[in-house]
Amino acid sequence: MTVRDHENFSGSAITNFPVGFRGSDERSTQFKRGRYVVMPLREIRVWISKGQGQQVEGKLMSQAKTWKRTGWMVRAGTLAGIGSLAMAAQPARATPLQDPYGTWTVQGENDAVSTLNGTSDQYYTSGLRVNWTSGTDNQPAPIETINHAIMGKGVTRISLGVQQLIFTPHDTQLATPSPSDRPYAGLLLGTVNLINDTDLSRSVFGIQFGVMGPDAMGRQLQNGFHSAIGDTSNLGWKHQLANQPVFQVQGGRTWRLPMANIYGVEMDMMPATSAAIGDYRIYGTVADTFRIGQGLRSDFGIPTIGPGTDGTDAYRLTRPVAWYVFGNVTGSAVAYDATLQGNTLRSGSPHVPMNWDVGEIHAGVAIMWHGMRLSYSQVWQTQEFRGARSGLFNYGSLALSGKF
Repeated sequence: MTVRDHENFSGSAITNFPVGFRGSDERSTQFKRGRYVVMPLREIRVWISKGQGQQVEGKLMSQAKTWKRTGWMVRAGTLAGIGSLAMAAQPARATPLQDPYGTWTVQGENDAVSTLNGTSDQYYTSGLRVNWTSGTDNQPAPIETINHAIMGKGVTRISLGVQQLIFTPHDTQLATPSPSDRPYAGLLLGTVNLINDTDLSRSVFGIQFGVMGPDAMGRQLQNGFHSAIGDTSNLGWKHQLANQPVFQVQGGRTWRLPMANIYGVEMDMMPATSAAIGDYRIYGTVADTFRIGQGLRSDFGIPTIGPGTDGTDAYRLTRPVAWYVFGNVTGSAVAYDATLQGNTLRSGSPHVPMNWDVGEIHAGVAIMWHGMRLSYSQVWQTQEFRGARSGLFNYGSLALSGKF
């Protein structure tokens, strides 16, 4: 029974946070709408902490006659009540953060931002994304029902987005690309994700759908941008992978494990796992992220465009300014990748032998202020196919989110 201000209560069990108690022989009362009703009672007064320095006085009472006849029962009940108070004093698990506001995100990834010389426009060369994420628990009832059925109890969101990914070979100045090099490929994908948060975990389940091939407009975007900045065009786009519909089911979970708080600077670890199956990619990943900063509870990490673990765009500030730096290690087991192995049902499609094991290292920073989040990360990736010539390929990722 939880004690509330000025409500009737009596008995031997009061559950909340005790600060102190004492016996008394006063002719006292029970609470009744803020007034005292005088009765000859034997009482024990208990002070209950409600947080932020507020206290409420409660009473464990029995009539004097009953005390004399059954004192052992009252004493036992009193001890039980004190025990309940002590048990309730244990720290409660925090509830997930509520957030009524939707979030818009724009994000770009590009290999032009690289620690290697001369690696621009090769392999995974560009990713662009626009995404909207709802506030918490304000989706239509059927969607919330599906969310809970798949991922259990938690605070729910839905996320809708569109993204484009561009892949090119190492040598983009060959009109006929080498058959041992990565094929030209563009993807244009829509994404629908359901997000489910507890205080210490985030689960994501969703689908991707769209097209791989000329209809994804990879050539138009890349060569159009090169023309605008006075750069040379890439010559082999007429050999890109053919049009193919893409459909993929994906899901993942991230756990947040607080580690320390030293003079207001927090540290945590975030192990994660994800998987996907479809005619774009079939893979499974495991990852771990270490963060140090302030307001780490504000999110579950930053978003990514490519396959793998994703903190998603959902966040809510827990302090006026939240920030962190992070490092991440990700390992992937890849069973299928259409951008490397060619069109699914088309013989003679350009393809290269794929490496099934791919590792990544991420390092970056994120800052949240006035409802905005800005993040940057650098990603280093092992070779995705046999014969790749880039060494530890890497690219930069920049994302800006705002709440509206």
